[in-house]
Amino acid sequence: MSHVYIECSFVVTPKAPGTDILLAQLSEHPFESFEETEKGLNAYIKKRDWHRELLEDIGILNDASFQISQQIREIPPDNWNKKWETHFEPIAIGSECRVRAPFHEKKEVQYDIVIEPKMSFGTGHHETTHMMLQFLLDMDLKGKTVLDMGCGTAVLAILAAMKGASVVDGIDIDHWSYLNALENAERNGQEGITILEGDVEAIPDKKYDCILANINRNILLEDIGEYSDHLETGGTLLLSGFYLEDEPIITAACSAAKLAFIKKTKRNSWVAVQYAKN
Repeated sequence: MSHVYIECSFVVTPKAPGTDILLAQLSEHPFESFEETEKGLNAYIKKRDWHRELLEDIGILNDASFQISQQIREIPPDNWNKKWETHFEPIAIGSECRVRAPFHEKKEVQYDIVIEPKMSFGTGHHETTHMMLQFLLDMDLKGKTVLDMGCGTAVLAILAAMKGASVVDGIDIDHWSYLNALENAERNGQEGITILEGDVEAIPDKKYDCILANINRNILLEDIGEYSDHLETGGTLLLSGFYLEDEPIITAACSAAKLAFIKKTKRNSWVAVQYAKN
């Protein structure tokens, strides 16, 4: 079944640092994606998870230092493609990789990824997805086994497969994202990717050379131990979906799970981090 989403549109004054603070506070709730606008922020949440009382916990909305107005509207699934056709421009990750929609002109790059986002998220436009794609471009994945947790559109899984990974599994808890990931894998000629529907409990009973998780901070903190259990010794864990100031607590949780910090990259206020299994 496809989902109806709620769009919460905020106009924030002053925009900086108000937008970042607002996003951080909203991300503690079941909002699935955020879109920065000229004047503030749009936040998206499934209608089934939405109730106005959620906003009562957002401290910045009651902070006299900021002026924030809001509009709430439903986005039926049938309107999602129209929205993305309006706002979705192709993006380039270095000179090797380009992420585009089917209606965009194809250009000659080594990794041409075609994504129809629908009601799932992960087009490469958000800082976290962009950094994860860059990490994958810098890695040798030939013959490796890869797990993409919270795969969304499957853009990360698709790039891993294009780079020669021998096994690529993707998992997403959202049914619409599960279906969209299957479609995108096929669209890019990567039918060998296995897409599973579920959460961390859906991880197959095996270990991987590389696990990717671009999810919000709270879910990462809950599931890092499971990621470590399913990672080969010497394997790589790539995490994103959180802010630079959250990196110490994420790294502490990884250290407790026998995962050593390797390096991080920053894009605006977001961060992506690489860890290795001891």
